[in-house]
Amino acid sequence: MNFWPAPHVDVPVHATVTLPGSKSITNRALVLAALADEPSTITGALRSRDTNLMIAALRALGADIHAEGATVTVTPATLGAGAIDCGLAGTVMRFLPPVAALASGDVAFDGDEQARIRPLRTILDALRALGAGIDGDTLPFTVRGKGALRGGTVTIDASGSSQFVSGLLLSAARFDEGLVVNHDGKALPSMPHIEMTVEMLRSADVRVQAPADSFRAQTWTVEPGPIRAVDWRVEPDLSNATPFLAAAAVTGGTVNIPHWPRLTTQPGDVIREILVRMGAEARVFDGTLTVHGPDRLAGIDIDLHDVGELTPTVTALAALADSPSVLRGIGHLRGHETDRLAALSTEINRLGGKVNETEDGLEIVPVPLHGGQWHSYADHRMATAGAILGLRVPGIEIEDIGTTAKTLPNFVDLWERMLDPTQAEEGAAR
Repeated sequence: MNFWPAPHVDVPVHATVTLPGSKSITNRALVLAALADEPSTITGALRSRDTNLMIAALRALGADIHAEGATVTVTPATLGAGAIDCGLAGTVMRFLPPVAALASGDVAFDGDEQARIRPLRTILDALRALGAGIDGDTLPFTVRGKGALRGGTVTIDASGSSQFVSGLLLSAARFDEGLVVNHDGKALPSMPHIEMTVEMLRSADVRVQAPADSFRAQTWTVEPGPIRAVDWRVEPDLSNATPFLAAAAVTGGTVNIPHWPRLTTQPGDVIREILVRMGAEARVFDGTLTVHGPDRLAGIDIDLHDVGELTPTVTALAALADSPSVLRGIGHLRGHETDRLAALSTEINRLGGKVNETEDGLEIVPVPLHGGQWHSYADHRMATAGAILGLRVPGIEIEDIGTTAKTLPNFVDLWERMLDPTQAEEGAAR
């Protein structure tokens, strides 16, 4: 078993870290480009395991994709039979079954062993109701593509993942009758990701009616028609920025992230508010976000329902704070890359912590932590949470730090350069 000794520092971190593009935007742009009416170019694209899996999957379906670094050109083609490796990428396993239903021929889906327990039946049953033929309810499964999909109206319970809604919406304009999707269930998680999908569809001239009030979100309507080609420019991945910003917060240092968007649908932008509530300073000036860490980090009581992907970072911060924290609204994280609530509580408690798992979240009481092994569960955000803790707790060893390649292939290099006062700014800019 491969363990990485997490770097420990006794001084404040001061660095500038430039991050690659957003995984969420990149993979949505790739799907829309493969379904568009003309070729598209994506600049600033993230190149990571998840995005490379999406590229390979769309190629398997027939799209002509030329990728050179962060610039990707997609030429749509007639969709055909193929085999798709989802890895552990939720966007691949939930965004591409609707695309496969438009293909002429059978499309076989499979993925990593851990992916076979991830919930998929919601979107597969929805596609069946819209006219698709599908064998199986979890990975591996096969979509019996007929070259077209009737579409129409479907009701789903998407409380387990916003990706069920986004996956249907991305392909819906290509359905014969378009799509009306109704959500019937508990509150939808990660609404900003659905809003991201809607905005990107509108950028491609797709007509979408979406709820004006996201808190009462129930129905989305997509009219049938072409998806126009767009030359997409991808924003930096704000969720991947959060461990680096947390480094400033837990060490009382300063971290700058250039190219922070003024307006964005990325959930990661909420980290600014969270850090301020925990005592840090955060401001954006001339496109750069700067976070100054406090002398003492305060606990927080917060509902992370819409920004659940920030939970591992916030949990690590809370474990290093000077007062208790309560994280609520995140029961759906039990169906992510791993059961993140169980994983976070198990690993922090293994280091001497005091974390209690509740029905929909975590209760964290800060206590002195000690070194030890930190298991990542093949989950990139678990790995980066361990790295945050390692800054303040000596002797933490992280299992499989390479899992960060899912969304940030050069995490270790960026992390180590951030901690090197002679190279942080130079190295981040590369």
